[in-house]
Amino acid sequence: MRIVAGRHRGRGLQAPANRHIRPTTDRLRETIFNILMHSDWGPGGADPVTDALVLDAFCGTGALGLEALSRGAAAAWFLDLSAAALATARRNAALLGEADRSRFLRGDATRPPRAGAQATLVFLDPPYGEGLGPSAIAALAAADWLAEGAVLVLETAAREPLPDDLGRCVLTSRDFADTAVRFLRIGA
Repeated sequence: MRIVAGRHRGRGLQAPANRHIRPTTDRLRETIFNILMHSDWGPGGADPVTDALVLDAFCGTGALGLEALSRGAAAAWFLDLSAAALATARRNAALLGEADRSRFLRGDATRPPRAGAQATLVFLDPPYGEGLGPSAIAALAAADWLAEGAVLVLETAAREPLPDDLGRCVLTSRDFADTAVRFLRIGA
């Protein structure tokens, strides 16, 4: 597992031996960021990554948030319930020299603590098949983690449905074998 592009391109990331952590593959991460970097979903029609305040919820190894930092995001928050996952994300940030632009918070994304900041770009990669994405989005919004017009990237099992109320927020959706990636905008 490595950083795909940006100032840390090609640098390796650690992954825990824990089988409960399922990192987003390099290839899928590359596709996600190609879509984001070539979109006009950010402020003033810019891409949503550059200068973003990122929240990487269900962060696992931290690969999505760290990829965003490598590509020009301003800062990133990493949220996970697993102490092992959070420790791995913290180690990876330190390996890349990104500890000063990273914040780590142990907690459940479906019952998060009050916001430390309002994120403009949010990555949600919950365990597949448990329907946690929509409840995490609602909980993060209620805890004031989502900036007005924030872009959310939700990774789920390919056949995992979205509730109707989230369907109208979808900017685009892509299916990759057993994975679906939905790009959403909440508010604005």
